[in-house]
Amino acid sequence: MPRQLFYDLLDAHSKTFAKLEELLPSILQAARWMAESLAGGGKILVCGNGGSAADAQHFAAELVGRFQKERSPWPAIALTTDTSAITAIGNDYSFDAIFSRQLQALGKKGDLLLGISTSGNSANVLSAIRQCSELQMKGVALLGKDGGLIGPVCDLALTVPSNITAHVQEAHIFILHLWCAILEQHV
Repeated sequence: MPRQLFYDLLDAHSKTFAKLEELLPSILQAARWMAESLAGGGKILVCGNGGSAADAQHFAAELVGRFQKERSPWPAIALTTDTSAITAIGNDYSFDAIFSRQLQALGKKGDLLLGISTSGNSANVLSAIRQCSELQMKGVALLGKDGGLIGPVCDLALTVPSNITAHVQEAHIFILHLWCAILEQHV
């Protein structure tokens, strides 16, 4: 039984990954915007919930530390890490404001926000994406399913065409690592 499960999951994973080529123009555009932000003295801010919060932290860590190449650190902040700010904002305002409030404090013109949501409907990520235009920032979203409510309101939506959360997350981490590799070659 576990052997068949392995093949079933591998087949489903492969089918999701086969569809990623459709996202290549958007993946490359997002990488250009990230490179422009970093080269212009901006930073990349990242947010998400649950597994997407972990991906946000992982991506920010790769940018500040390194991915594969020795280089200077790049400014990146995961808005998911400051539990005092998250709980204070959630308590005093609402959970929907935990990222947008931090973005107001930390974001500036020329920065880029990457919002990650496997459903495309995370209200706090949506609120942060909406905040980008007021701050003159680019808002990029890494999404799943049909892009949900976030897809239509961001500057660039990369929607992994799958309804299976695990497959969306697997594709997201691949895209995040691809961005790291591209940035290390071109910034």
